[in-house]
Parts: sequence; C-alpha cells; structure tokens
Amino acid sequence: MPSTPTARPRRYLMCEPRFYDVRYAINPWMSADTPVDHARALAQWQSLVDTYRSLGHAVEMLEPVPDLPDMVFAANGAVVVDGRVLGSRFHAAQRRPESVAHHAWFKAAGFDVREPESVCEGEGDLVPVGRFLLAGTGFRTSEAAHQEAQEYLGVPTVTLRLVDPYFYHLDTALFALDDENVAYYPGAFSPGSREVLQRLYPDAILADREDALAFGLNSVSDGRHVIVSPGATGLIAQLAARGFEPVPVDLSEFHKSGGSAKCCTQEVRSA
Repeated sequence: MPSTPTARPRRYLMCEPRFYDVRYAINPWMSADTPVDHARALAQWQSLVDTYRSLGHAVEMLEPVPDLPDMVFAANGAVVVDGRVLGSRFHAAQRRPESVAHHAWFKAAGFDVREPESVCEGEGDLVPVGRFLLAGTGFRTSEAAHQEAQEYLGVPTVTLRLVDPYFYHLDTALFALDDENVAYYPGAFSPGSREVLQRLYPDAILADREDALAFGLNSVSDGRHVIVSPGATGLIAQLAARGFEPVPVDLSEFHKSGGSAKCCTQEVRSA
C-alpha cells in the first residue's frame, strides 16, 4: 500500500430512493413491518451524493422505477471493469426487474452489456481490487457467475465464501482501500477464504464484528477518502492511523434493508 494514500476521481452511478421501502425480507436485516422515514432516507442519500461531488467525483443518476424499493442499492445492478459491463441476474424474484433498468442505462451510455447466465449481483459480490476481481458466494452470487466474470472481464477472479448471513454480499464484509489493499471482517468468511485473503493482503485492515455490524465494511474509498458509517468507530480509527481520511456519512435508514454507502454506489470504470 502506498505510504501516502492518494485520491483518484471516480465516476459513480446512483439511484434516488424515491420508492425506497422495506416491503419484504430477503436478508436478516430486513423486516416487512419496519417503518422507513422516507424524508430522512432521501436526505441521507442526498448527503452521500453531495459528499461525492464535494470530493471531485462525478455522479450520474439511474431513474428509479415504481414498485422496485431496492433500486437505491445501485451497486447490485452490474460490475464495470475497463469499460466492460457484466450485468445482473438477481437471486430474489422481487429484485429481478431491476436488471432491465440497469442494462438499459449502460447501453444508452454507450457500453456493451453482457447479461449473466447465472445468479450475479454486480458489485454486491464482485469487488475489483487492482489486478484481481474478488468474488463472493454463499448467499447470492453463484460460483458459476465468477467464471463468467473472469471469461468476460479478463481479470483473475478469486472466489471467497461467505458464511455469516448478516454479511450476505461481499461488499458488506470487505471493501477496496485502493488498488493494492483491502479492509475486511474475517468472521464473515470460511477458513479457507480467510487464508486466501491473508495471503493476498497481509497488510489489510481487519475490522471486528461490532464495526462490521455497523456497516463499516460497506464503505467507498477513492484511494484516500473513505466514506464510512459513523458507527464503525474502531475502523475509523484504523483508517486514520493508516493515513486515510475517513468521511463519516449517516445512512442508517438504509441499514434497515441491509445496505449503506457502497450498496448505494455503482462505480463506472471506463477503459
């Protein structure tokens, strides 16, 4: 990891939570009788958008669709590497129509889109880190999709097995600090996957369960600034000690559906 973390401008795709709600339960965080403060959710989301723009990043918008309350979690719609877009095929029937909107946006923006044959939930489970694509499985994205990703994107793909249902997507348990290193919660992974991560990233930042449950690993780093849940106090201290600049953003209304900053943020990596 560089001795001095350096920011790089990013291009993000986001979706306004106009129709956000908790209407069903497809992960342990969700309960259909959980009330959502819609005005607060919109204000929190807008704060995230404003934060990205204040840091010099470009933010583009995906138009929300009625009756798709989870579209705000834009990261799940695709993964983009060097201008190649691997789309999504959601595990839960309630979310499958979201793929149509995501694929249409990328095609209209001039990208070629490969629609996966297997269950594949975009950046939820496919995390580009420099020369590798870290790929989660166990709850959502299938291992077959990892092979599809490697063949189409041409990036060495490393399968990691998730074993704790509270960390049902890889992006709830791990995020890229930069092109060389990551932060993660070891307890979310199988023993073999923990060993793989330790070999690949011996200098990784390790979060504890408390910070992970505060959605500390559902963070977004531009190489220097880290958008992070304010409740992940231990992780925030570790980031600062490594020279990163933590930028706490409260997204607690979205925790009710099992997401935070990264879930709301799709990175568009052009060639």
